[in-house]
Amino acid sequence: MPDPVFFRPARTFTVAEIAALVKGRVAAGDPEAVITGVAPLSEAGEGQLTFLDNPRYLADFRATRATACICGTKYAAQAPEGVAMIVAASPYRASAMVVQALFPDATRLTGAFGNSGIHPAAVVHPDARLEDGVCVEPGAVIGPRAEIGSGTVICANAVIGHDVRIGRDGYVGAGATVMFALVGNRVIIHPGVRIGQDGFGFAMGPSGHMKVPQIGRVAIQDDVEIGANTTIDRGANRDTIIGEGTKIDNGVQIGHNVVVGRHCVIVSQSGISGSSTLGDFVALGGQAGISGHLRIGTGAQVAGNSGVASDIPAGEKWGGSPAMPLRQWMKGVRTLRKLAAKAVGDGDSD
Repeated sequence: MPDPVFFRPARTFTVAEIAALVKGRVAAGDPEAVITGVAPLSEAGEGQLTFLDNPRYLADFRATRATACICGTKYAAQAPEGVAMIVAASPYRASAMVVQALFPDATRLTGAFGNSGIHPAAVVHPDARLEDGVCVEPGAVIGPRAEIGSGTVICANAVIGHDVRIGRDGYVGAGATVMFALVGNRVIIHPGVRIGQDGFGFAMGPSGHMKVPQIGRVAIQDDVEIGANTTIDRGANRDTIIGEGTKIDNGVQIGHNVVVGRHCVIVSQSGISGSSTLGDFVALGGQAGISGHLRIGTGAQVAGNSGVASDIPAGEKWGGSPAMPLRQWMKGVRTLRKLAAKAVGDGDSD
């Protein structure tokens, strides 16, 4: 059985062309060498481009057999002989630019079925409004008065609820559900995402827990990406908002009334409790938990596996559980390690 290749290069590039693309310079090697693909440092061979951004991989860098490598100025002199060196300000970002140019299909998502137009096995309510150029795959359901812009792909078995608005050039993955939501342009919603379901709201009491109706919406601005199986609850009495350019990993939970600012990064298995607000450019590490009704300031960063129970000022780095400023947390960790080592030492001497 032949081994399938899902992404093939759209064209080739010379080393000089790549340097121009990433606004870098050729520091060594043949600028006319041809690049046909990309690979990691340890696996790259003839015709392939690689990059070095993390000093942990210096040993692989010094031994690489790639045709060309993108790196920073301080590492260029350590490259093996015969490897063309492209010096760029941000090697990782530069590498991403090259991969986008070589494999444009990897960022232009299509449905599993690969059709265009509205498939006969899709169910589109007669009152829904779809612009020309919308693709709807088999099994997808689009409810009454929903509106979807041109260039958007609705994949197999996705469900778009009544009155939902989705902008242009978007993507809704297989089996995703989008309800009670307003979605901007160029939004990527990966398979299994749940948007707009009830927020978790109950008025608790001795006679039982009374359900609080969730009458808000979810508003997702332009250029947001939402990873597989993430859930975003609609607001209770106002909108849950995801700001422009924010990137959300797989398996994230965002509660009702949450406001996420622009260009935030939220890593897998993080959870944001109801009515908390994240400023612009906030970064949450994997499995970070944010309690309800908190404010995380613009540019703040939260380490993975942290539990945040108080507001975080803009620009600060916090970690730990309960979370605290990073230096304070690390000092505490070092102190505990010393105490533990001393306790083990005392026990050995008894």
